[in-house]
Amino acid sequence: MQNLLVHFTQRQHPDQPLRPGVQRIVRHASGSVRLGGEAVGTLLLAQFCLDDRGLWLQVANGMRGIHVNGRPVRRMALLRPGDAVYADGVEMLIQGPCEALQHAPARSDEQGEDPRLLRGVGGQHHGRSFTLDRPRVIGRGAESDILIDDPAFAEQHARLERHGERLLLRDLGSGESTRVNGVSVRHCWLQPGDQLVFDTQHRFVLEVPHDSSKRVVSEEEDDLEPVAAVEAPAVPRRVSRWPWLLGSALLLGGVISLLLLFGAR
Repeated sequence: MQNLLVHFTQRQHPDQPLRPGVQRIVRHASGSVRLGGEAVGTLLLAQFCLDDRGLWLQVANGMRGIHVNGRPVRRMALLRPGDAVYADGVEMLIQGPCEALQHAPARSDEQGEDPRLLRGVGGQHHGRSFTLDRPRVIGRGAESDILIDDPAFAEQHARLERHGERLLLRDLGSGESTRVNGVSVRHCWLQPGDQLVFDTQHRFVLEVPHDSSKRVVSEEEDDLEPVAAVEAPAVPRRVSRWPWLLGSALLLGGVISLLLLFGAR
């Protein structure tokens, strides 16, 4: 992950870049929440950890009230661009690169097989996947391909359409912006791994299943509580005792029979 920023939605502080290593989220003695700062006069709430595995949020021991996308996090959470982190009443957006456009190209109705999927990771369509073999309209209208049943949502909010190998997010003139990787856009070229957020709560991730070169989000990440893998103890193979017991019984019966036979003589 490169070129990541922390954006304070209420603009309490300017955007701050996330660099490899650890960056602390602290509450200053004045009550303000910020990144970094000296340990004296501050309370550690959580910290961002950026390494080769990705971006992680680690919650300080005993700290409560830390949320990612509205879900509480007690220990750790693996983050992606576009996630919203809430700490002590302050919202921070993780912003990543996206290819926004001022003007969209001519409309395309191209159809055909496409390995990409749009998977819901939050909101009404959490856990559902939508193929992109044809254009998809997102909106409140009954004819929408991805229906957002919310009176405040536009009848036709946005459209996903193919242009050759590229996938375009097109604004349909609703006047409402969409966030791609935490950045407010109208039209945008999408890449696998991009996170789309409509109306702050309806979240989707563009994925290419079974492609090891792309990051595919697991269900554990959706729950925002990744657990370190633990090697299961080896279970000894269960051996049936019935053949041994039967053989022993037959052998014992044979010995008793011989003793009775020779004893009778």
